[in-house]
Amino acid sequence: MSTGLIIALIVIVAVAVVAAVLMSRARGPRHGTGLKRRFGPEYDRAVARHDGDTKAAERELAERLERHGDLRVRPLEPTERERYEARWTAIQERFVDAPRDAVAEADRLIAELAAARGFPADGHYEDQLAALSVHHAHHVEGYRRVHRVAQAGAHDGGAGTEEMREAVVGARALFEELVRPSRHEAGRHRAGADGHRTSPAVGRGHRTPSLFHRHQTKES
Repeated sequence: MSTGLIIALIVIVAVAVVAAVLMSRARGPRHGTGLKRRFGPEYDRAVARHDGDTKAAERELAERLERHGDLRVRPLEPTERERYEARWTAIQERFVDAPRDAVAEADRLIAELAAARGFPADGHYEDQLAALSVHHAHHVEGYRRVHRVAQAGAHDGGAGTEEMREAVVGARALFEELVRPSRHEAGRHRAGADGHRTSPAVGRGHRTPSLFHRHQTKES
């Protein structure tokens, strides 16, 4: 083998190695950036839980995405949607006199609604939470919080009124995401929208702050 051919082979191998390294470096940040964009606050929470180890956090989030990324959300029938909205309104109103019961019911309602939409069910809270974090990353913390407060109330007397109020308010964002029709559903039902009226639960939902304010006034 000639010296020139050997030199050429060495150059080709060196170029291939450099290209592989550069591609590997480029792929890593894009992967991390993609996860951070997808999971938002859940990304930061995962990093904090892994004591700042971004690689470990990204592995966890990538596993969640692999398990639940292809989950197909089941549409709600209009009557189902109205029933869930009515139950949420009842929770808000019940908070005035029985905040602990209202928190527990909010926790149950979100679990039932998530199951109805096709997320993991049968009491598998952690798996359901992981799936919700893939599809509703910006609102899943509200469910985590209301579940934690509900569990504390069931075992050791639980949180104070203000913490319970904040838990229900925080959980409402995920509830609204889950109960809201998707674009596909909205388009499918648009033809019949002329006869549609706003559910009483939706209208009454705006009274939440005043209801909670009344409860705080009563406590003070």
